[in-house]
Amino acid sequence: MDDDFRTLASLIRTHAQARPQQPALVQGDERLSYAALDALMDRIAAALQRDGVQPGDTVAVCAGTSTRYAALFLAALRAGAVVAPLAPSSTAASLAAMLADAQPRALFVDAAAGALIAPSDVPRIALDDDAAFERWLAPVGSSFAEPPLPPDAPFNIIYSSGTTGVPKGIVQSHGMRWSHVQRGRQYGYTPQGVTLLATPLYSNTTLVVFFPTLASGGCVVLMPKFDAAGYLALAERHRATHTMLVPVQYQRLMALPGFERHDLRAFVHKFCTSAPFNAALKADVLARWPGGLVEFYGMTEGGGTCILAAHEHPDKLHTVGRPADGHDIRLIDDDGRELPPGATGEVVGHSPGMMLGYHRQPQKTREAEWFDAAGRRFIRTGDVGRFDADGFLVLLDRKKDLVISGGFNIYPSDLEAVLREHPAVADAAVVGVPSTEWGETPVAFVVLRADAVPGTDAEGLRQWLNARVGKTQRLAGVTLIDELPRSAIGKVLKRELRERHAGR
Repeated sequence: MDDDFRTLASLIRTHAQARPQQPALVQGDERLSYAALDALMDRIAAALQRDGVQPGDTVAVCAGTSTRYAALFLAALRAGAVVAPLAPSSTAASLAAMLADAQPRALFVDAAAGALIAPSDVPRIALDDDAAFERWLAPVGSSFAEPPLPPDAPFNIIYSSGTTGVPKGIVQSHGMRWSHVQRGRQYGYTPQGVTLLATPLYSNTTLVVFFPTLASGGCVVLMPKFDAAGYLALAERHRATHTMLVPVQYQRLMALPGFERHDLRAFVHKFCTSAPFNAALKADVLARWPGGLVEFYGMTEGGGTCILAAHEHPDKLHTVGRPADGHDIRLIDDDGRELPPGATGEVVGHSPGMMLGYHRQPQKTREAEWFDAAGRRFIRTGDVGRFDADGFLVLLDRKKDLVISGGFNIYPSDLEAVLREHPAVADAAVVGVPSTEWGETPVAFVVLRADAVPGTDAEGLRQWLNARVGKTQRLAGVTLIDELPRSAIGKVLKRELRERHAGR
């Protein structure tokens, strides 16, 4: 774990030799030691090369979380392949588009995901069929070539969540993943650590914690389907020290009756990323859940990352923290000009961990890049923000979600924060919709609390909000909804809300 670059597969081998019986992966009653994981990785890598998978070829996997999925991901890396983890929650059309883009040499599926994918010439291996998978595996002791992999070799292709349209394949390198491992050293990952994960393995949200845990020789406990009570039971049972959760999961956990009865004292650090994490929820986690709370702000594409150690800066919970060490975060205007301190603009970032580009989409890659006067490459985030006097980044909203009404900029996150102050509101999302009078106007979709006062209605909420905001910020309408549409990692799908409003 020194500063010299190592591949993740080689670190697994090192831990297997040093502590063969140390648990690496746990799911339910299944435990896979480092020795067993290392041996399984060898058999999978040998089978992939036997089937013609060469270094640099893509291996796709579309399945629910399992120890076998995890082993496959790691083994494909050992064989020199590039892994494309696909979301089984995607539509059949979206999966077809991702597969056409990835052009995998092999496809691993479970029964549920396999039913969505049309037959093709790509060899398909069932992850959830024990007998079939065992037949496919290479025999124990089979030889294979473990290729040397430089830091700039492609590691995986992560497809964007599709919250803004057709997913793009984000190509990350081994060096980028190594930077995540190096960053993880400051968060107390050790061979005695236990990381509880209840987000999917196809998500970068999960992988930024999954890989550093294994690189340090710790144990990963996998929870394929999240539920608040089950999560807390697992955390107690395994004495979890680390976890990654998205804001909606924190929200459900903190709202669970009897949360305080659970013994969570083993936690060293809890992490959050992927979606806006409101200050009140951060404060609640800090007050009632032992251990540090760290928020990462960044993109799967890489570029700059900001980190908020909330337990160290309880007065900065409205921010996403300061730029990480070695990360350069700047703000630019609509014309790509760098802005001075104190200004509001689009966030761009440069760091040691940046995507190689969008797979097979050079034009999209160019659109995501910004270069400073010295020619240094930055990644555009599409987020609008400003730095406070102490250098903490305050996010205002997604640039694409900005509502321009009568020439005034309206940030939906401002209105959402006010709506959540209403005692009857559990969650809210604000989007801009076309207006003949103003060009655009904001409307809100609101989820009521289960204990909301009977008679709470949409018009009453609209009037309540409008009495508390500026004239240009007033809502044109409120729609009550049972649940906000979200991606598998908790991002609100505002595109679907706009479509729903247009459909009405």
